[in-house]
Amino acid sequence: MKDFFKNVFSTIVGLFLFSVIMTIFGFISLFGMIAVGSQTTEIANNSVLVVNLSGVMNEREESDFMSELTGKVSNKIGLEDFMNGIKKAKTNDNIKGIYLEAGAFVPNSIASLQEVRAALEDFKKSGKWVVAYGDIYTQGTYYLASVANKVYINPQGQIDWRGLSSQPIFLKDVLAKFGVKMQVAKVGTYKSATEQFTGEKMSDADRQQTTAYLTSMWGNITKEVGKSRNISVEKLNEYADNLALLNTAEEYKKLKMVDGLLYTDQVKGEIKKLLKLGSDENISQVSLADLRDIDEDYTGDEIAVYYAYGNIVDGAAGGTFSGETVIDGQVVCKDIEALMNNENVKAVVIRVNSGGGSAYASEQIWHQIVELKKKKPVVISMGGMAASGGYYISAPANWIVAEPTTITGSIGIFGMFPDFSQLLTEKLGVKFDEVKTNKNASFGTMARPFNAEEIAYLERYIARGYNLFKSRVAAGRKISDSQVENVAQGHVFTGEDALKIKLVDELGGLDKAIAKAAAIAKIDDYYTATYPAKADWMDQLFYKATTGNYLDEQLRAGLGSYYESFAFIKNINQHAAIQARIPYLPNIH
Repeated sequence: MKDFFKNVFSTIVGLFLFSVIMTIFGFISLFGMIAVGSQTTEIANNSVLVVNLSGVMNEREESDFMSELTGKVSNKIGLEDFMNGIKKAKTNDNIKGIYLEAGAFVPNSIASLQEVRAALEDFKKSGKWVVAYGDIYTQGTYYLASVANKVYINPQGQIDWRGLSSQPIFLKDVLAKFGVKMQVAKVGTYKSATEQFTGEKMSDADRQQTTAYLTSMWGNITKEVGKSRNISVEKLNEYADNLALLNTAEEYKKLKMVDGLLYTDQVKGEIKKLLKLGSDENISQVSLADLRDIDEDYTGDEIAVYYAYGNIVDGAAGGTFSGETVIDGQVVCKDIEALMNNENVKAVVIRVNSGGGSAYASEQIWHQIVELKKKKPVVISMGGMAASGGYYISAPANWIVAEPTTITGSIGIFGMFPDFSQLLTEKLGVKFDEVKTNKNASFGTMARPFNAEEIAYLERYIARGYNLFKSRVAAGRKISDSQVENVAQGHVFTGEDALKIKLVDELGGLDKAIAKAAAIAKIDDYYTATYPAKADWMDQLFYKATTGNYLDEQLRAGLGSYYESFAFIKNINQHAAIQARIPYLPNIH
């Protein structure tokens, strides 16, 4: 027995020592990674920036220390890193060109692609080249790749070229099977966000506005592709109508959509020719991650670039959508107040990419931006969407810049309240009784739907919110209430059309917004700093809860434009009751 306890004790001590040693080794590796990550990347002469167009592209690529520690490869591209990488590649004498390789790429919007495409056009003005290659080009990827000096495709490859379509999902009958019905109070003929729960097809008004913004987007795509590839817009529409997706690679070359047919290994030879390398020499490659580590010039005055993207929610409890980034009203207000009080910040550019969300949170952010504007210039840079609540928070700025294909407007509000009474009483057999002291004491009960009088109260409440929204727009845009009403009613526009009706001031990307902010602030020498700061490794390791997961990423990649609708339904109980939200969701393909 004595030997038994001795062996057990020895085993425990051994395990303890082993744990201590492994922990020490873990921390050595950890700090080694941090030290390596803090080193400045050296760019070799005669290098090429390689961008693998695959995975999901969001506004920013959030740092994920645990993924890096475990060796997980990120399948995300941040628009911020993409744009900064192109700019750094343009000014770095050691980088001679950019190589784009098309893959399973899911951009967050056409507007984001348009912004990257413009940056690549600007890159070419330096005299450097861009080459694109793909086995299969999605329509969005081809739109981006068409800017290249040379576009190559695999001899068995395909180009998805067929035009744009929108296919909203309608769930009224599905919900009815479970005894659930949506009760709606809304303002705005075009405020069609609720139709997917109450209708079976698009309303005439929604069909009209959807046709208008799809036509505007496709017009931008065909015009820009046509200019780069020297193909008329009429011909590009003809290719789409004839389903060019099913053409052979040889036909793509005859149609001038590509410059040549190459296998993967043959592309290297073309890049070596451009770099003037011998066949036995290696290509020096640089990634966006490498360029991210290159220090920028921080001289002059600071212009803050604040990223606000995702659904607008009332605090963290408002719900994240499967780990998606949200615009948390409480957090954003505190951040904006901090920028307002930061004497080093001379102007603020707010990058908005949101289809809206909570009307209450939108009003709080609006107020904070108004306060910020009293101290320093505020310029809005609209991304893929700045609609409904996204437009609400944009309206008070000194200046608004949008991409031609940005989805904006949608000035309107609705309230949506699930009625589970049939599910509970008829499907599940739950019975209710009631005692009350006042006429409307049971308002909002699960035992029954709203009655006509209660709906009338709700509609008056929604109308009050709508009038407040319109007054915020009128004050911010310096137009009359009647002018706002003419472009409100929940109507959605592209940035191109919004410019004509004074909802935005200028077309362009983030760079134009920054330049305008500098001009308003009357500063010539400046640098940009991005906010909010990304979580550092310590926060991620010890404090930050991980909300996303691998399955969510796979769902987004697999469902594509349908993912948002899935996430919306999955988290419907987490939404604020009163919403300033774009028609959810256009599902543009």
